[in-house]
Amino acid sequence: MLIYNAEIHTMSDRGVIPCGWIETEDGKIKAMESGAPKDIPDGSINAEGGMLLPGFIDAHTHLGIIEDSLDFEGDDCNESTDPFTPQMRAIDGINPFDRCFEEARSRGITAVASSPGSANACGGEIAAIKTYGRRIDDMLIKSCGIKFALGENPKNVYNGREETPITRMAITALIREGLYKARRYVHDMGSYYSDSENYDPPEYDIKCEALMPLLDRKVKAFFHCHRADDICTALRISKEFGLDPVIIHGTEGQLIADIIAEENVPVICGPLICDRCKPEMRGLELKNASVLHENGVKICICTDHTVIPIQYLPLSAQAAVKGGLDLGEALKTLTIAPAEILGIDETTGSLTEGKDADIQLYRKGANPLDLMSEPVLVMVDGNICRREI
Repeated sequence: MLIYNAEIHTMSDRGVIPCGWIETEDGKIKAMESGAPKDIPDGSINAEGGMLLPGFIDAHTHLGIIEDSLDFEGDDCNESTDPFTPQMRAIDGINPFDRCFEEARSRGITAVASSPGSANACGGEIAAIKTYGRRIDDMLIKSCGIKFALGENPKNVYNGREETPITRMAITALIREGLYKARRYVHDMGSYYSDSENYDPPEYDIKCEALMPLLDRKVKAFFHCHRADDICTALRISKEFGLDPVIIHGTEGQLIADIIAEENVPVICGPLICDRCKPEMRGLELKNASVLHENGVKICICTDHTVIPIQYLPLSAQAAVKGGLDLGEALKTLTIAPAEILGIDETTGSLTEGKDADIQLYRKGANPLDLMSEPVLVMVDGNICRREI
């Protein structure tokens, strides 16, 4: 597939190609250059000067794991029978036939991170997935991290049952206990593999097994936290166990932006276009993303779907622009920045030869973040999912 006469926003070091063409083959970007192509095969698309972008990425959702229009029957987000469940895998609860996948694609969203919820101190494994496909195994990009939650959510869930944890101390203690056990498990496994004659393997522990990649920094630790003190707790735990942390929500990040920047920890900001629906969100302000960015924190914008419907991801970034974020930076928060934060930037997030053909096209003069804008072309892995040109 050849797309020509396009204003290509690569979201890479190449910047903007004011008039160029891009060719895809076998689901990948084969070539991309400025000017006119030498040959224009039948079936090529004339972009007519429109803006060509990488597909948008929502770095924190519950897409497919909380299904549209369903209550308990379609809610597989929280295994709230145990406050510490790292062995739960989002991929095992996602329904790719949920209509919201189509709504995501219609707004140019080609990849998301779908996460277990925040009822538990540890909720499970987050899946980075494409938004096109019928079998989740084929849509999976990678398992990108383990979800933890601090503060109000676990407190509310378990306080009603008069079970642990009902305080921030207990939430953190549970996380610390689980990580210590996993670290000892890794040590005991290492002893067995290095000297099986004198050491027995530890008894199989599915929770410890799930945490091993986290301790090896092969995947990241994603911490749900709104309040500034909870953000600092996430930083403290991460230092203690040598984790690679990411802050989800970070609503009060603006209060400690310099501290977060000093620790070089990214923040997934959102939801933004919602009310202050619980006490931890009383500090919600549109300027949060801008303040974090100005202090040198890597940020991206999320919907937390189903909190905000997935198709309003671009509008959420527009809200951050209203709060002071530069428009160019806002586009990065939906493309290369979430790809880097999720660890999937080798395959998606920018328009670069060899990367997946996750592409969207807007008519000339359109603002991709505007409520009334919709892409006229969307491709996921080279598959045309939407075409109106």
